[in-house]
Formats: sequence, structure tokens, C-alpha cells
Amino acid sequence: MKTKIKTKTSSVKSSKIGLTVAMRVAGEDIARGDYVTILSEIIEIPSFLWSCSSVSLSVDEPVRSRYLPREKGEPHRVVAVCLPFVYAKRPKGSLIAFDTRQQQLARLDKTIGQQLWKQMKKRKK
Repeated sequence: MKTKIKTKTSSVKSSKIGLTVAMRVAGEDIARGDYVTILSEIIEIPSFLWSCSSVSLSVDEPVRSRYLPREKGEPHRVVAVCLPFVYAKRPKGSLIAFDTRQQQLARLDKTIGQQLWKQMKKRKK
């Protein structure tokens, strides 16, 4: 399901500030060339290690917990998609594989993604 949202932002006279929003994206809507970033990740802990609940859980049922990774906001350029995996390149040159079952991704605005990509490549040198 592909969706496009067009918004108009009012510009401030003294400066040209535009507002863009990174939007959550489903794995099937990600295409090669998109710039994506990690919003959150889900980790699974075996229930026998979970002692934070008074409710007994079955031994084979994992406890899922969502957290914010350190790399949140870092742009990645999508190289290939083979669901549930998304293969992307980091600005530093290495490849990374995202598992869309465990990592919630957001699509960055194309121009913002390109600008960030260039800045982070310069920082590498």
C-alpha cells in the first residue's frame, strides 16, 4: 500500500526553515534508493528470565520489549529489499540488514536523506 502525503508549510520571512517528518513505513513500501532510519527495535527475552511480573508466563512464550537503539536517526540508503529483510548501506560504506519483524523503520524525506548522507560521508574522511 503506497501512500503520499502532501503538506504545505508556512515559511518564516527571516529564514527558510522547512519542516519534514520521518514517516513509519511498512517493509512492502520500501524501495531501492529510499533513505530509511531505525525508529525502534523489539527484543525478545525468554520468559523464564523475566522476573518483573507477578503473572506466570509459559516457558516457551517470549517477552517482547521495545527500545530505542543508539543508531536511531542515522540515514541508510536502501540497496535491496527481500522481505522481511531490507539491505541498506551506511554513509561510512558498510552494509547492514534490517529485519522488519524486529526493527521499525521510517522513511526520510529524499532531500533530507541526501543532505544527511553527504554530511556524514564528509565526517568519515
